[in-house]
Amino acid sequence: MTLLTKNESYMQKANILTEALPYIQRLSGKVVVIKYGGNAMIDAGVTATIFQDIALLKCVGIHPIIVHGGGPEINGMLTRLNIESRFHNGLRVTDESAMEVVQMVLAGKLNKDIVAQLGLLGVKAIGLCGKDAGLIETVRKPAEDGVDLGLVGQVTRINDKLLTMLARDEYIPVIASIGVGADGESHNINADTVAGEVAAALRAEKLMFLTDIDGIFMDRNDPASLLPVVTVSGIHELIERGVLTDGMIPKARGCAAAVTQGVRRTHIVNGTIPHPIVLEIFTDHGIGTMVCADDDLPAD
Repeated sequence: MTLLTKNESYMQKANILTEALPYIQRLSGKVVVIKYGGNAMIDAGVTATIFQDIALLKCVGIHPIIVHGGGPEINGMLTRLNIESRFHNGLRVTDESAMEVVQMVLAGKLNKDIVAQLGLLGVKAIGLCGKDAGLIETVRKPAEDGVDLGLVGQVTRINDKLLTMLARDEYIPVIASIGVGADGESHNINADTVAGEVAAALRAEKLMFLTDIDGIFMDRNDPASLLPVVTVSGIHELIERGVLTDGMIPKARGCAAAVTQGVRRTHIVNGTIPHPIVLEIFTDHGIGTMVCADDDLPAD
């Protein structure tokens, strides 16, 4: 490599850092909730870059909070145990046998794996589920369309005091999406829903959903139909029209509910590409689909 080429490479790196500077300044001291899970967990190489992104946020003074699911791992364990997986409107129908597996996989394995990986990057993470200090209080979710969802939880309260104390100290809270009922019963909660509730309770500056597609499309078969920005009312319209289906519905509803409850911006981004968080937060162009209030559309 010639000296000129080296200098050009260094200049590119310097430009990237200066492009990130105003975003770092704007978000310093603010809470950013990141929903991580599902297919975003599959590629170990990409997963490593996601953890690097989260560690970077903490190191520059931003307060990341991770909410994770683990659908593929849960499905795999249920299959090995010959327990049927059933879904309705993107939610896992959860009987007692399935609930034991969900809790074992989410709180027992994945949660601690994420904490350990972040620790290797020099930041302090702490693993939690909704049963710790009443972090996520729930009731059983009512039947939908006549379908009994079983031990699926509906969030009634988030212990925001605990999360604020941890996040504003030196820790990164890592939350498994399990809630606790009034009788101590474990409830399975869609991780997208938990992320939205946590972001709303803490009035986070941003809520990010890492998924396996580039964002919200008007036509799933047309990459050019990606919506870079959509409003809360637009989300409800897309659901009513059937444009959003299956697992995208909880994500979209979580985005809309969080914005309605005070989260400034929410994002659905592709978590299967390297460094998705940095690309969205610290670059001028950003990636994915941003959801905002009807009266808060960006100027350009």
